[in-house]
Amino acid sequence: MKKLLALVLTAILALTAVSAFADGLVIAVPNDATNEGRALLLLQAQGLLKLNEDAGITATVADIVENPLNIQFQEVEAAMVPNVLPDVDYGIINGNYALAAELDKALLYENAESPYVNVVSVNAENAETPEAKALAAAVLSQEVVDYFNKYEGNAISVVENPTDGYAEDVDYDALSGKTIKVICTLDPHSYVLEIAKKILAEKNITLEITIVDDYVTPNTMVNDGDAFANFFAHVPYQDDFNAQNGTSLVSIAGVHVEPMGLYAGRQADLAALGLGE
Repeated sequence: MKKLLALVLTAILALTAVSAFADGLVIAVPNDATNEGRALLLLQAQGLLKLNEDAGITATVADIVENPLNIQFQEVEAAMVPNVLPDVDYGIINGNYALAAELDKALLYENAESPYVNVVSVNAENAETPEAKALAAAVLSQEVVDYFNKYEGNAISVVENPTDGYAEDVDYDALSGKTIKVICTLDPHSYVLEIAKKILAEKNITLEITIVDDYVTPNTMVNDGDAFANFFAHVPYQDDFNAQNGTSLVSIAGVHVEPMGLYAGRQADLAALGLGE
């Protein structure tokens, strides 16, 4: 009986501690389309909230139908979430921005089966061109797979059958002297393209890389023909962009996943959320 009472008392104290913490908990989340929904889905997977079933990947805090811990959300630009960590209890951060900020390991990550594979995209009409096939083979090379090993889980290659950098069905002599323009965001996307640039240079093909810091310009430039391809977004984002803008961007290569994670801010662990380590 004493043991049972002790267990009950421990449980009551734990729930009391969670309640005391949660009343004022603030979590920073990205405020852009799909990434905010992605962050909220991460919390829903942990049982911390429930979203409207119709919200999908573009869910916002307005779609939360159950919030038992009364969590408050600070919506900020995705790249700025690492900067606000000292002022919030937790922040949910895209893998590339966590890497850039040199953050320690996250307290929680998305499921390993994440559908958010980062892809190289082109207009549908260019998907089967020699340029597209050559670019895809270069970014799906063993050199690129090896590059992701340094990230220790923060960015994970999804390539199951790496190439040697080249496609067997491409006439590289016919492409010699040509330039392929690609627009991308920073690490790891730009670094992957630098590897591809060296591979293509061996065949006298120039990969012209332009780096931007937003999630719209890469798609509009490809759609308008100002760039041949882009490398910055995951599949759900591209699908939603097509649906919202009438574009026909398609993936020619799924390269890696950058698991979104819940990072420590004012709280050093998950105790305030009632979750174990």
